[in-house]
Amino acid sequence: MYAEIIRIFLPLYFIFYFGYIFIYKSKLVAKKIDKNPMVLPKDDSAYGLIGTYFKIAHYALLIYTITFGVYPTIHQYLSPISLIETPLVNYIGIGMLLIAFIWTIIAQENMKNAWRMGIDETTETPLVTNGLFAYTRNPVFVGLILSFGGLFLATSNTFTLVVFLLEFILIQIQIRLEEAHLEKLHGQIYLEYKSKTRRLI
Repeated sequence: MYAEIIRIFLPLYFIFYFGYIFIYKSKLVAKKIDKNPMVLPKDDSAYGLIGTYFKIAHYALLIYTITFGVYPTIHQYLSPISLIETPLVNYIGIGMLLIAFIWTIIAQENMKNAWRMGIDETTETPLVTNGLFAYTRNPVFVGLILSFGGLFLATSNTFTLVVFLLEFILIQIQIRLEEAHLEKLHGQIYLEYKSKTRRLI
């Protein structure tokens, strides 16, 4: 029963999840600000490399979940981690995925037109401190970590573990780049916010 549920759930979930937070939300914000909010660079700089790895991780995850939906036996060929492969852990993973989806939607709504995927060097975006941003400085990244972690717990194998760890490391680097930008942009106001609010959770 669980195998059939997860086989259908995972690909649909990530198609909707990425479709909403990256495509639908980008188009909404783009119409309002008259520019593409996806501002990750495509050059060969260190920052550009991070953006490339982000895309690789997301595409790999999407390809895996769609393949899993068609051929669920692929899980068995990717070194399942039997130690945590239990129904309880699997359902915790599904719960994390659902929480991540709702959490990310709320976080992006809190940001309104300030939402960007990357660092916008050309537009002075406002500092958002309300809603989920009152509890964590990076709620969208928290949502991404929850979604990748939820996938790992729902289908615990070496591939999903590696993708989760890659995403987590990239997020940690990206957060620090964005913090440096926000400190430069907002100065003391950001430093005060930073001192009162956690980086993640």
